[in-house]
Amino acid sequence: MEAIRSLCRQRQVLFFFLLLGFSLAGTEPRRYSVVEETEGRSFVTNLAKDLGLGQRELSRRGARVISKGNKMQLQLNQENGDLMLQEKLDREELCGHTEPCVLHFQVLLENPLEFFQAELQVIDINDHAPEFLDRDMVLKISESSPMGATFPLKNAQDMDVGQNNIENYLISPNSYFRVLTRQRSDGGKYPELLMDKELDREEEPELRLILTAQDGGSPPRTGTAQVYIEVLDINDNAPVFEQSLYRVKIPENSPIGSLIVTVSATDIDLGFNGEISYSLFQPSEEISKTFEIDYLKGDIKLKKQLDYETIKSYEVNIEGKDAGSFSGKCTAVIQVTDVNDNAPEITMSTLTSQIPENSPETVIAVFSVSDLDSGENGKTSCSIQDNQPFLLKSSLENFYTLVTERPLDREQQAEYNITITVTDLGIPRLATQHTIRVQVSDVNDNAPAFSQPSYTLLVGENNSPALHIGSVSATDADAGSNAQLTYSLLPGPEPRPPQPPLASLVSINADNGQLFALRSLDFEAVRAFEFFVRAQDRGSPALSGQARVRVQVLDRNDNAPFVLYPLQNASAACSELVPRAAEAGYLVSKVVAVDGDAGQNAWLSFQLLKATEPGLFSVWAHNGEVRTARPLSERDAPKHRLLVLVRDNGEPPLSASVTLHVLLVDGFSQPFLPLPDAAAGAAPDDRLTVYLVVALACVSSLFLFSVLAFVAVRLCRRAGHAAGAGYPYPGLPDGPFPGQLLDASGAGTLSHSYRYEVCLAGGAGTNDFKFLKPILPDFHDYAPGREIEENPNFQNEFNISIQ
Repeated sequence: MEAIRSLCRQRQVLFFFLLLGFSLAGTEPRRYSVVEETEGRSFVTNLAKDLGLGQRELSRRGARVISKGNKMQLQLNQENGDLMLQEKLDREELCGHTEPCVLHFQVLLENPLEFFQAELQVIDINDHAPEFLDRDMVLKISESSPMGATFPLKNAQDMDVGQNNIENYLISPNSYFRVLTRQRSDGGKYPELLMDKELDREEEPELRLILTAQDGGSPPRTGTAQVYIEVLDINDNAPVFEQSLYRVKIPENSPIGSLIVTVSATDIDLGFNGEISYSLFQPSEEISKTFEIDYLKGDIKLKKQLDYETIKSYEVNIEGKDAGSFSGKCTAVIQVTDVNDNAPEITMSTLTSQIPENSPETVIAVFSVSDLDSGENGKTSCSIQDNQPFLLKSSLENFYTLVTERPLDREQQAEYNITITVTDLGIPRLATQHTIRVQVSDVNDNAPAFSQPSYTLLVGENNSPALHIGSVSATDADAGSNAQLTYSLLPGPEPRPPQPPLASLVSINADNGQLFALRSLDFEAVRAFEFFVRAQDRGSPALSGQARVRVQVLDRNDNAPFVLYPLQNASAACSELVPRAAEAGYLVSKVVAVDGDAGQNAWLSFQLLKATEPGLFSVWAHNGEVRTARPLSERDAPKHRLLVLVRDNGEPPLSASVTLHVLLVDGFSQPFLPLPDAAAGAAPDDRLTVYLVVALACVSSLFLFSVLAFVAVRLCRRAGHAAGAGYPYPGLPDGPFPGQLLDASGAGTLSHSYRYEVCLAGGAGTNDFKFLKPILPDFHDYAPGREIEENPNFQNEFNISIQ
């Protein structure tokens, strides 16, 4: 949400820069038209094309349609630029009898700011039929009336305008009268009955005619009324008004009961037939509510308060009727004059209540000013109070933009109340004020700073989890959320692949910077690690600082020596083979061990604890080599078992032991020993012999060692099996596969190179293996018959999991 507000502020900043470029984007309004009763959501025009803009530019520039009084009859689709009707328009409801019916609106482009004036004309359709308010008319006509005499009839009303309004009147066929269609000064039409033949009461005392009003629509609509004519005798003079048309002006603020005009008529008849009474002739509902006439004097008075902004003029028809059957008619045109009775109005289009400090000129508000009065009464001036860092700029047709005059400083003043005053030029002058409250928001312009650039923390291994190991601290010079800090961990500059993920080693309290060990640290796994602590504020955009933290783990003697060779569970089947011709000092084997600790905790020494024949073999204390202590003879037993102790130099010292099996042989006629069950005459079980090449590296005083195994597989020769017999895994080559164990000569644990022949102890489906015997190509007394032949055609490779 904060990102959206920031974007809106940036868009508003751009408003002002385009105001001067508006110059006047054209004062001539754009004109559009639409037929009334058109369904809502109907297409009016494409504003993007009309304004010469791209299809997506309206959306990008924040286009909006603004109408007077914020009555929205139009809707703008910002994506494609289509201007649509908001709803179905009724021309009669919008404009009444005013023609043309024009709705004014503006197109506002916010980014950059630009205005366009436009008009929408609602075109009338013939959706109303003429209608007589009085469906029955009664006329009393003297039989003495001459041919050519005219008699006014009540006219019909039609809500439509122009050619869709009443076009003419028709009367049902008769031998005495025809109807004439007359036109008033305002364009309205009314009927008059014209007598073509003199009446004879004795011949026909009454007539019933149908009066039809017909409009000019296509097809035309009609309305009817019945005219009843009663033929009278004697009275043969009708009242005559002094003026057929009265024109009068009246201020809109005239009090109720004010005399507007007095009409007068005379009748040349004498006595009862010359007495005249006055009445409003066929008044509309609005005229009946607004005016009244004294039926004896002819005084027209105000009955309801006038409003120039609603109706500017009235046409009132007055009838003067004598005591007999005659009447005359006149018209009073009453024009309402404007007075300054409407204060100016302020309509806000855009308003920004918060402004970041240190910002350049920024648009605070875009608003328009209007006054419902006319002339000087409708002209306005706009201002704000002095001594504030804001400017009021005027743009097209009473639109104003309020902008900052210079960058604001929150530390100097954090809040402003700007009062906009709009005054019209009428007499007396009317004014409207609108106060805008603007808050200056803090800008995140200070990054967090740590109390020191780097920290070093010491802890011993095997600590308890969740141990507090230290703290870091930072401060921020900003205020509010810009000064609220959150601490987080970042990886160190030189991560080492064996090191566990930082998230599994240490955690930090995000609020106060306290550091905790997540688990018991193991010196043999992690001796030291580095990381960064980031302190980030909650500003937008956020600023941060970093400090480097180094944690050093202290070693304890918590790892006993681990024997790599010989295997702890090795059986006699994997004995070390020693020729009986071996001299004193012959290298029988080597005990290979490592210790995960460091320093003196990882210094190893070797000791022969127990032997089947004491004095025959010895173990070198510094490197674990097992050698013959004297020459061998035929009298020595063929099988020997040695128990070797490996001890570190820690405090207290830790140790491990291993058993080494030695078999004395006359020579190496076979590359490996037969399996025990095969030698005992058991049925063949298709066992495999696997040769591994194992590379062991013991790095000086480190727990780390690496084991790299390369596996080659061949079929085992079964004891007593004839040469050329079948094997359970076809396609594998015959012959031994040599392996070699190499030492990186660390800490004196290994110092020579060896090769070991290894075989699987189980069937073809198992993964257990045994070291069978060392292959010693480096010794001078090594016989040629002991050399293992390599098969250059062997290319099959297998990965075996050793458990």
